[in-house]
Amino acid sequence: MDLGEIKESQIGAALAISFLLFNVVFWAYPFIWLVILSVTEWRFFDVPTFSGLKNFFIVLNDPEFWRSVWNVIRFLGYYVPIVLACSLGFAFGLQHIGRGKVFIALSFLVANISSGVAYSLVFEKIFSSTGPLNTFLADWFGFTIPWLSSPNMAMLSISLVVTWKFVGYYGLILYSGLVAIPQEIYDAAELDNTKPLTKLFKITLPMINAQLVMVLVFAITVAFGIFTEPYMITGGGPMESTNMPLLVIYETAFNRLQPSRAALMAIIIALVSYLAIKIMRKFLEKNVELV
Repeated sequence: MDLGEIKESQIGAALAISFLLFNVVFWAYPFIWLVILSVTEWRFFDVPTFSGLKNFFIVLNDPEFWRSVWNVIRFLGYYVPIVLACSLGFAFGLQHIGRGKVFIALSFLVANISSGVAYSLVFEKIFSSTGPLNTFLADWFGFTIPWLSSPNMAMLSISLVVTWKFVGYYGLILYSGLVAIPQEIYDAAELDNTKPLTKLFKITLPMINAQLVMVLVFAITVAFGIFTEPYMITGGGPMESTNMPLLVIYETAFNRLQPSRAALMAIIIALVSYLAIKIMRKFLEKNVELV
């Protein structure tokens, strides 16, 4: 083995060890600590005591927690159709733009890297009963919409804000799939006088199946991890209609000083989101392999 091969093997070993340490420190250790914490009784400042399955039965019968899980399903019902439609529209638009494509793509990505607290405060003002949106509707159409005071409209408003944040990111993922479709397929469809909707549902969408699955996986991950938008815009209201799991976990851990139960809630949410993603992938992947 020459000197070059030794250096390459050392670099490979260093990278592998770094990756392993990263996963141990940021994934394995926190999860193991959560599991240990979930079977104890602890209030931050006292000594943890073993409690067995006590926290499990308490969380299992906690209506607030399971209502928040149901709110995730409601959120997905609003969010997925809206963000998919907007992201596809953005991807199709980007595909047909000539000059300025990079600038437009970067402009949409700004939302994805913006401060959640900052834009949530802005949208809270926009959607308020006396905000500019309702003022415009009242002046021009003679009515207003209870964006934040109606349970269903509040969830829709949160979905619109999160869509605004991620539409550029998801759109670029779908755009990468669109540009990879061979033009010859569309040319053959034109020769057969294929209608635009038929091309969309029989050619385009099946050809970007992998990207669609990726976007849906990201959407589910976002739904189970959403915190800033409902916390800052609605505070989980009205009537707990936007009270998401992370808000309940935060409330349980830091306001009620029950971190052990919050740890168990976090484990349950992680498992539920993992199962939801696996089911979604199996349902949508069909014969498409995702790397």
